[in-house]
Amino acid sequence: VIRELSHVASLRGVDLPDNRIVILRMAIPGYEELELTFARRRVSASNPHQLIVNMVFFGGIFTIIAFFYLRNQLRPITRLAAAAEAFGRGQNVAYSPSGAIEVRAAGDAFLNMRSRIERHIEQRTLILSGVSHDLRTPLTRLKLGVSMLEDGDRKPLEQDVEDMRILLDEFLVYAKTLGEDRSRNEPVYAISFLDGLVKDYARMGQVVQLHIDADEAVVMMRENMVKRALENLLNNAFRYGDQTRLSLYSDAAFITFRVEDNGPGIPPDQRENALKPFARLDPARNQNKGSSVGLGLPIANDIARAHGGHLILSEAQGGGLCVDMRIAK
Repeated sequence: VIRELSHVASLRGVDLPDNRIVILRMAIPGYEELELTFARRRVSASNPHQLIVNMVFFGGIFTIIAFFYLRNQLRPITRLAAAAEAFGRGQNVAYSPSGAIEVRAAGDAFLNMRSRIERHIEQRTLILSGVSHDLRTPLTRLKLGVSMLEDGDRKPLEQDVEDMRILLDEFLVYAKTLGEDRSRNEPVYAISFLDGLVKDYARMGQVVQLHIDADEAVVMMRENMVKRALENLLNNAFRYGDQTRLSLYSDAAFITFRVEDNGPGIPPDQRENALKPFARLDPARNQNKGSSVGLGLPIANDIARAHGGHLILSEAQGGGLCVDMRIAK
């Protein structure tokens, strides 16, 4: 019978003579029409409302189980994303791989990458510091030898020695910036911080116009690093102009420190190059305006990136250079 039923060609119809039985009419090749009769309760629920309630109940249970399961699976991915984002802002947060095999593999790869980057920064810092310190001894001997020369020959050589000393000092500052501990942010009152910086320059006889366009806010940052960056920007402004303006702006994501001068500025096609270490720009902004080795802007940019931000160069109102140092809140 089963073998014959497997060759059923089509279902001719379904009859419901009453609410108790169901009749199926099928056509089998080579035979007359076949009728199958069975009780209706075998194919339909005796209580459809109970069936709906059961479906909703068990569907809700399975939904809750799926929710907690997916949350446990997504939690390691969220932790990995948070650790990667924090590292991009210059912060090292504790992270250990967990979760599925694929997520643990991605976590291990992230930790290896972070270790390689930290080793690279440490090695670069040691190289720069070592070179700078090693050159100080011959520079001191050279300075002593120059001091014994006649006055006529001594002046240009003393200037060369002084330029070399400034170069070494900026090397050391750059190396110190690269090797700074970037995992210890501290709360700093931004307006009070800038007010103290302006007063420091006032004691040196240099006037900095301070403009505040933000409410007093507590910013998580490394105060010494940010102060060093702003000092580099302000020193550049004083070197190339006679008016310097320091401003503070704030939005939902960033705190912006803006330094403007009325000097010659930097052409748009050279601004990207100005952020590279030891870059030489147009003669209007090179050593004719004082000793510089091209590390002021790169140091400030590196410090901004260590705080999850960046440096933006543009033209100040009325000419000159405008530098926006943005750090993440």
